[in-house]
Amino acid sequence: MPFFMKDCALIARMAGIDTAINLREMRERLLHCPIESIFHHFCETVIRPTFDDPEYRNDFAIWAARDLQDRVLAEQLGIINPYSFHDLEEVRRCVIDIIDDRLSEVTYIPWVKMDNDFRFMRAVTVVFDAGKQFELPEDLVAALPEMSLSSVYYHYVEARRRTENHKDDFTVWLSGFGSGTEGLIEALGCIDFYFMSLPELKACLVRAVAQFKGEPAIG
Repeated sequence: MPFFMKDCALIARMAGIDTAINLREMRERLLHCPIESIFHHFCETVIRPTFDDPEYRNDFAIWAARDLQDRVLAEQLGIINPYSFHDLEEVRRCVIDIIDDRLSEVTYIPWVKMDNDFRFMRAVTVVFDAGKQFELPEDLVAALPEMSLSSVYYHYVEARRRTENHKDDFTVWLSGFGSGTEGLIEALGCIDFYFMSLPELKACLVRAVAQFKGEPAIG
C-alpha cells in the first residue's frame, strides 16, 4: 500500500476555562481543563510558529520561568516528556504533583503581573493532502528531505496520538512490509524527539533513513 503524505495546520482557540494568575489557581485549573489543552501546551508547541523558547518545550514551564519567576518550578516542569507517560491524564497528574510539592515549599503563593495570566488553549489539527506518495521503504530516502516541517510533525509526532500503540505513521506503514524493515523501524523508534525542534527532528530522520539505505544523508 502506498504511503500518502499529509500536511497539517493548527487552529487554536481558548479552552473554555478561566485563566490562572497564581500558582494555586494554576493547580485548580489543571484539575478541570480539557485533556486537549494538556496536549496543546505540551505537544503542539513545536509546530506553533510563535513558539521560540530555546530552553523549555512546554508552556507551563515557560510560564513558571518568565512570568512567575520561579526557576525551580520551571526546571521541574521543563524536564517532563509527555511521550514517556501512558496517557495525558498521567501527564496532568504529574504536573499537579509537582505544583503541590512546590506549593508546600514556598512561603507565599507566587503571582504574575497584570496581563501575564496563563491562558488555557486547545487546537484543532486541520489535515490536508500534500499531493505526494511513495511505494517502497527505500523511497523514504528521497521523500523525507522534501517533506515540510508540518508534514514531519503530522506523520512522526502527532501520529502517536492517532495510531494504535502510539507509533509514528512511518513505522505503522513499514510494519506492513514484513521482514526486511526491522532495522529501519528500530532506527525510527530510537529517536528521542520530544526535546528537538522540527528542523532537528527532520535532520535526524533523514540521517536514520539514509544510513539504513547505506547512502549519505540528503539535506
